[in-house]
Amino acid sequence: MKFGIDRLLAEPALRAPLKGRRVALLAHPASVADDLAHSLDRLAACPDIRLTAAFGPQHGLRGDKQDNMVESPDFRDPVHGVPVFSLYGEGRRPTDAMMETFDVLLVDLQDLGCRIYTFITTLRYVLEAASRHGKAVWVLDRPNPVGRPIEGLRLSTGWQSFVGAGPLPMRHGLTLGELGLWFIGTLGLDVEYRVIEMKGWRPDAAPGFGWPMAERVWVNPSPNAPNLFMARAYPGTVMVEGTTLSEGRGTTRPLEMFGAPDIDARRVMAEMAAWAPEWLAGCRLRECWFEPTFHKHVGMLCHGVMIHAEGPGYDHAAFRPWRLQALAFKAIRRLQADYPLWRDFAYEYETGRLAIDVINGGPALREWVDDAAATPGDLDALAVPDEQAWTAERQAFLRY
Repeated sequence: MKFGIDRLLAEPALRAPLKGRRVALLAHPASVADDLAHSLDRLAACPDIRLTAAFGPQHGLRGDKQDNMVESPDFRDPVHGVPVFSLYGEGRRPTDAMMETFDVLLVDLQDLGCRIYTFITTLRYVLEAASRHGKAVWVLDRPNPVGRPIEGLRLSTGWQSFVGAGPLPMRHGLTLGELGLWFIGTLGLDVEYRVIEMKGWRPDAAPGFGWPMAERVWVNPSPNAPNLFMARAYPGTVMVEGTTLSEGRGTTRPLEMFGAPDIDARRVMAEMAAWAPEWLAGCRLRECWFEPTFHKHVGMLCHGVMIHAEGPGYDHAAFRPWRLQALAFKAIRRLQADYPLWRDFAYEYETGRLAIDVINGGPALREWVDDAAATPGDLDALAVPDEQAWTAERQAFLRY
């Protein structure tokens, strides 16, 4: 198969509309062509492309920042001599001066298929700026590595943030190019927009179910996204960032596990299996011990649960990571009613709201966890209508 960047490089007819126009690139470490050369290097080598600027999202163009809310500076690329502007620095929206450096912005970002992933918000911001400034945006499309499944509550009115660009469910099932179409349609933007579509993407094909495992290597799109299996678990495990539990940062398998020094993971797993076993389908859980080398509980031995979204136990259609992680929170609360689960801190520049609520786009999930009388059916009653509505809404924007 071919990604958008591969087609743009291989097909001169696709590049023809760029002739005589100043071109910028928004990219990150996973923005590589099929030969693993970075997209910036490959585009700069094209004699018919006039590259005048580059942009980096959270974690940087080349990948220089490990954690959240660690900003990247602007700099001049030492190889190609073009200015590189940070969209995760003093601000997160492109400035008027930045927008004046190009006519067409090529967006080549590997997404993870989860609303919380900030590259989605960055796409919205550049589309809004392009609409105001009369600039063109082309998305060089890439796979949604977790395919088409939909899961989770949609972001509620008034809860938009840098980790919530719009009323998407946690698992949205769109590619970045399709998300751009949705933003333009729902926000009423007037922008010259084009998707350089992939060729041969089959989101329902095993074993990758969204990621072409036999044809492309995995390159971390952010420092703690080390493999496809993390991407599968991420719509659930990202919620652990809003808790006092460790999500495995500081280990070699971040965001595939959760734990803490003061929980009994065996009891948690048993409670999960007893209370809502249907929410554990499609994966395997394993008791584990880990000691983070940085981040929460650094240097402390944590008792935890590893989520194996790979191997013979993985069922793509059955796996529901958002519900699984919600169930884990509920199990901890049922076992230890006074456990200090929710972490109160500034999360992605949001203050005055609990991080778990910012992540979920509203307080509904936290309130369900904390309500001793709430059942699995109560959470389904909230989520299923959102999931069904999104299934219908997104249909108009699918390109594959």
